[in-house]
Amino acid sequence: MSFIIREGQKQDVKAILDLITELAVFEKEPDAVEITVEDLLKDGFSDNPKFKTFVAEENAVVIGIALFYERYSTWKGKSIHLEDLMVTQSKRKIGAGKALYTAVLKYAHDHNFNRVAWEVIDWNTNAINFYKSTGATYLSDWSVVQMNKENLSKYISETLI
Repeated sequence: MSFIIREGQKQDVKAILDLITELAVFEKEPDAVEITVEDLLKDGFSDNPKFKTFVAEENAVVIGIALFYERYSTWKGKSIHLEDLMVTQSKRKIGAGKALYTAVLKYAHDHNFNRVAWEVIDWNTNAINFYKSTGATYLSDWSVVQMNKENLSKYISETLI
């Protein structure tokens, strides 16, 4: 194995943002990333971090990330949401993605979480098949629902008149 897996640190934030942006391009949403290095520093590396990361590093270069955070399931209790799992294009197929995935699952296991959940785009059959091969359940009958900041503001302003 030519890479290591370790917890993300402040000095990794630019590389983390670069990989988030690369993932957005891969998912055909190249203009969707709105966060900045400063947002990641404040939100992930302050006294009250909103997320944690593991990074895959090869020759002192971050080549992959797993970004996750705690949440609570009314059905299952303590849970983790895996927001992003990404390895840069030129370093795929060397095992870094599986190692990052395993690091998150080990973290969940070691800290007594009851579930790890994440989303996967329906056309990413490689990822879907990988997740299934590890024992994950693919819930094709559930859909993701989101409300963006603009629509949130609109809804609140129209509803609380």
